[in-house]
Amino acid sequence: MTDRIEVAATELRPLLEEFILWASTNAPDSDPELVGPAVLWHRLAFSQDSGTWKRADLRNLLLDRMPKVVEDPDTAADGMLPAVDAYLTFLSETGRLTKGSDSLDDLRAELDDVEDQFVELMEELLDDSEESGDEDDEGGDLGDFELFADELAELDTIRLRPDTELAAAAREVPLIAKARDLALWVGSGRRVGEDTLLSDAEVEQALTIVGLPKPETEGSLAEAVPQLWNIWNLAVDLEFLEPGDANTVAVQDDTSEWPFDDDEDVLDAWMLGLHSVDYGDPELADDDLTMALAGLTRGVLVRLLLAGGSRDLDGLRRELAEAAADLDELGADAWEAADDPLVPAVDWLAGYGMVTVADGTVGLTPLGTEGVVHLVDDSDIEVDARPAIESMSAHELLALSAELPEEEADAEFAAWMRLREPGRAAEELLEAAAEDESDALIRVQAASVVGTLGEAAIPAWQEALKQSSLRPYAATHLSHLHVPEAPEPTQDDTHWLILDMWTISAGLGRSEFVSSVRDIGPELLDGLLEVVWKIPHPHVEELLDLISQVHPDKQVTKAARRALFRARSTTS
Repeated sequence: MTDRIEVAATELRPLLEEFILWASTNAPDSDPELVGPAVLWHRLAFSQDSGTWKRADLRNLLLDRMPKVVEDPDTAADGMLPAVDAYLTFLSETGRLTKGSDSLDDLRAELDDVEDQFVELMEELLDDSEESGDEDDEGGDLGDFELFADELAELDTIRLRPDTELAAAAREVPLIAKARDLALWVGSGRRVGEDTLLSDAEVEQALTIVGLPKPETEGSLAEAVPQLWNIWNLAVDLEFLEPGDANTVAVQDDTSEWPFDDDEDVLDAWMLGLHSVDYGDPELADDDLTMALAGLTRGVLVRLLLAGGSRDLDGLRRELAEAAADLDELGADAWEAADDPLVPAVDWLAGYGMVTVADGTVGLTPLGTEGVVHLVDDSDIEVDARPAIESMSAHELLALSAELPEEEADAEFAAWMRLREPGRAAEELLEAAAEDESDALIRVQAASVVGTLGEAAIPAWQEALKQSSLRPYAATHLSHLHVPEAPEPTQDDTHWLILDMWTISAGLGRSEFVSSVRDIGPELLDGLLEVVWKIPHPHVEELLDLISQVHPDKQVTKAARRALFRARSTTS
């Protein structure tokens, strides 16, 4: 899952970089950096097509998704909606807002409609943040990952399993099945009470539905079944249940379809319920004692991760008991009052598919490793987590390697190559490079690696000649390999390669771009600008625009503006 987020972010990066350049001239008062999270979650949760935007999706993105992922509510309250407005305008003006989208006017109207609610939600997050800040001053809880930040940073590379494997495991998660069954029993428009959601008679039925025993109690049955309410809350988290008007709650239409057919839908649902790990914390009659054990379940997860995935239950129990006593003066009393508080924590994690227990040992499952890595990432703590080499696609490899130091990237490529014949590796890498014509970095990386494979890569290079974005690389390498009847690289091929390199340097920052362009020299650059505008490169216009803005030589900037005008004239 984490790797899917990274792949989506990599796919969107060229588009967002182009937007940032566009915004500097067309929306200078907006903060384009605020758009990134919104565009990423739109892509992950609402539309596979980054150019398809609907009013309903926009509302759900801003009022439901963004409050869960925004890092700076104060800045978001002031600037996110204007930034999204600028981004939608950019999509419309550059022809990227697809025909299936609502009109720009309708989308802007939706932004106006949700503005007050969005700001209120950001203000609530600020209030919560201040309260949690006060709690942090008191030393955090048993699940405070910050306490382990240094140890987490020093962990060896964590290998994550492929989405197909994780989705298969998620389909078997018992707690999600219970949440589904409970939601289906609730049905449509069930009225709930104000003091207790369900009457005792309804609670008894619900317990049967989810397979929980009816407790012996002299008081209200509804007050004696905390695990039932945990499953109820999980059903809400999973969006199986949705509160309605007038004290009603209703099952969502697609709930009965769980487990879903599509792997991505399955993993998205599982991720929605990930924060339910907190429901594993023990609940005691005394609120102060309950708070003394807050974060226990997360504490189990982080300790398992640090231990390489498994721990002896007795040793883990002792360590957590000592930590509870150290963090809170009531910690030891709370641990004793709960009898064995590790039991509900481990039971919930096992029920959510994150751990297994056998022979006195508790261990993370692949799904559990994925989840705890995501929770650590949510805490803004970096860990080195990567897809497993044997399941890594060529595109995932290229996207990951772009973020790694050269030696580490070389090691990833070498390990990946060992699992494939050189010819097949070349095919996969070049096919990945052809997926997105706008991604110059992926293309250059792929060509560089395939270039080391020598004659084994000839068939793949010959096939790559059919792709306009790869032809310059294919022609160059086939020529170096002296392949009979291979086309010689043309001047246009050379210009494409230059534009690719400029695109990459622009992505590194303004200073890097200026340096790469100045290295060419004014006279040679002026000559390039006379012809390079003709190349149908996806970034030629934005690169010419950038040169016209940042180059220190006025003659060059004038030449860049002329070239930009010509390029735009040919595409209009």
